[in-house]
Amino acid sequence: MQISANELRGTLQIPEAKHLLPVTARAELESALSVLASKKDAWVALDLDARIALLERLIASVYDVSDAWVADALKAKSITPGTPTEGEEWLGGPYATIRNLRLLARSLRSLRDTGKVALPAPARTLPNGQVAAPVFPTDLFDKLTSTGFSAEIWMEPGVTLNELAETQAVAYRHKQKGKVALVLGAGNVSSIGPMDVLYKLFVEDQVCVLKMNPVNEYVGPHIEKGFAQLIEAGFLRVVYGGAAEGELLCRHPTVDEIHITGSDKTHDAIVYGTGEEGARNKSARSPLNTKRVTSELGNVSPVIIVPGPWSDSDLRFQAENLASMLTNNAGFNCNATRLIITHESWSQRATLFEQVGKVFEQVPARAPYYPGARARYDAFVQAHPDARRFGDEKAGRVPWTLVSNVSPQATSDICFTTEAFCAVTSETALQAASVVEYIERAVAFCNETVWGTLNASIIVHPKSLADPAVAQAVERAIEQLRYGTVVVNHWAGLGYGFVSTGWGAYPGHVDHDIRSGRGVVHNTYLFDRAQKTVIRGPFRLSPKPPWFVTNKASHKIGKRLVALEAKPSIGRLFRLVIQAVRG
Repeated sequence: MQISANELRGTLQIPEAKHLLPVTARAELESALSVLASKKDAWVALDLDARIALLERLIASVYDVSDAWVADALKAKSITPGTPTEGEEWLGGPYATIRNLRLLARSLRSLRDTGKVALPAPARTLPNGQVAAPVFPTDLFDKLTSTGFSAEIWMEPGVTLNELAETQAVAYRHKQKGKVALVLGAGNVSSIGPMDVLYKLFVEDQVCVLKMNPVNEYVGPHIEKGFAQLIEAGFLRVVYGGAAEGELLCRHPTVDEIHITGSDKTHDAIVYGTGEEGARNKSARSPLNTKRVTSELGNVSPVIIVPGPWSDSDLRFQAENLASMLTNNAGFNCNATRLIITHESWSQRATLFEQVGKVFEQVPARAPYYPGARARYDAFVQAHPDARRFGDEKAGRVPWTLVSNVSPQATSDICFTTEAFCAVTSETALQAASVVEYIERAVAFCNETVWGTLNASIIVHPKSLADPAVAQAVERAIEQLRYGTVVVNHWAGLGYGFVSTGWGAYPGHVDHDIRSGRGVVHNTYLFDRAQKTVIRGPFRLSPKPPWFVTNKASHKIGKRLVALEAKPSIGRLFRLVIQAVRG
């Protein structure tokens, strides 16, 4: 009996992790919600000066807990302290959180002083009529630490340059009654929960209860210390528990809105219920929970490789780039590369994947700390027994795994329909008579076959862009890809890490077909009508980026980046640059 793609996806739900901390008792949950309900209007009334001062104090307090935060993350993920892999936890935890705080404070200062949120450069109107607002680099420090990178947020069609400013800081322009938001944070990256809270508080003007995910609830005490001033003022509560506590909070009348970072299955359970009853409710479009739910729910993240005249060093660099997109955080990222799309007739295709394999061979297998990783891995290798595995499987490790030559005609293949959320990536090759035709087919394949709309990348050599027809095809691809983040030449995870960018699914999903979710977070220029983020970066970088798995100084660079974000200075920048060059 053949299982359908949807049925297969349903069998690979992530199981609940064991609890590391005591579950919050019901009486404590009720008390937390009561406090938040009593303070929600006070939060709305808090003026800009008070909010800015609060953000500035939070930067200092989060920085104070950053060492302990990272130490606990290393322990939970079986990462040896003092090794390059430690850098992931600096970047994915305190760095992103402190950057979020700093950029929010800057935007609110601009709003206070000028009546609008100033952009780092003028916005522009694209040839298709959409407005694109520059959001990176945000300042001189960004320019010097991320040379060659730029990012824009493209607005929904209909927004004009003249009205762009009116789509920013809407919650500050049109004050509403206070609300209580429930944030269900993901367990894979430790900054997700606190950053989702910051969005609800400072962009959507809602007080928050954050329920920690059992996978990373060890971060909760550090969030409580770092965000203590929000908690003491009654604007935030951090609670612990699993599905039962989550369900109670979701259905509680005090909770007005819900934000979840997780899976579409969890979203459906919240909105429609579970089991056969939930399936019937979804089929009948009859939700049990009618509260507004925003969400970021994952993706089969594609990377489109545009064929070109790559040198041997180009192939090695991009192999490190592609491998790093998977190996970061042991493959437990919603933006990890799950599908590499190539032109079947590209003469360097095989060489590229030989180089990718060599990188995988150099990277030790990681502890599969996220629940259900082995079951998901087994499902992929059972569907593709010829998959290449790199490294051993001792001590329960899941090896880096590459599934090659997946037929693009097999549209229900697990590699196209299911987010592996472990150490597995795949490759498919498309036939086309020209590079331009290939790019067009790759875009259509991503939009019509590949599951999800969260993020995608395109890698293209500058010599390929020298052909006007290819350059135009790439620009059309950026425009037509129905993804919330599109990144040129690099990992789509930069859309998360830059923070000034929006992070979320492409707009338009409905509850009964939620896919990668609805709404955005981060978005520190406070746009209300964003369609997608577009990031562009150099084809090659030197020195090596800190997120590359082959960077031997990532841990040192990561810690220095945290210090720079906490208190930007020329001295800290100089020390960072010296470390990056040495790395």
